[in-house]
Amino acid sequence: MGPVSRPNMVSVGTIVWLSSELMFFAGLFAIFFTLRAQRPDLWAERVPILDVKFAAINTLILVVSSVWCQLGVMKAEDGQVARTGGLLQIGQWGMREWYTLTYIFGAVFVAGQVTEYAKLISEGVTMSTDAYSSVFYLTTGLHGIHVTGGLIAFLLIIGRTFTTRRYTHAQASGAVVTSYYWHFVDVVWIALFAAIYLLK
Repeated sequence: MGPVSRPNMVSVGTIVWLSSELMFFAGLFAIFFTLRAQRPDLWAERVPILDVKFAAINTLILVVSSVWCQLGVMKAEDGQVARTGGLLQIGQWGMREWYTLTYIFGAVFVAGQVTEYAKLISEGVTMSTDAYSSVFYLTTGLHGIHVTGGLIAFLLIIGRTFTTRRYTHAQASGAVVTSYYWHFVDVVWIALFAAIYLLK
């Protein structure tokens, strides 16, 4: 029998932290459904204002970014930091290229949220308009802040690949736990999208 290996403490710590984040978003969902049960008239009035098609496209962008992120994780675990061929030879991309693409898709998602906010504000729906708008901006806005935090993490991971001569297991662990966080915010958004845009 081989030696017993200890779990990666960075991964364990990240999972514990994400569990607390899950409780945070559970609280937001509780606020959302409580207000919805108490003020169904507001939901009937406000939901038709939302651009479901635009939000669905934005959701798809975020979901696809998780695919790119996972491809980057696979390359990080293989120790391939950067591409080994030309930029258009996608099969030879490394972690850096996949994470850069993930970052771009994530930034487009955030820009889409800002665009939606601008449209709603122009129609007179602000955070202080009523209970529905308060909950809408609170839940989607806090999620957007989490996505922005993930984008900053991607920049740090990508930047580290330029400042080191040898890509170590510890650096690969950083890339992996960043993917945990990214997949988490992706799943949370899918639940938010279903609750806010699809439930009637």
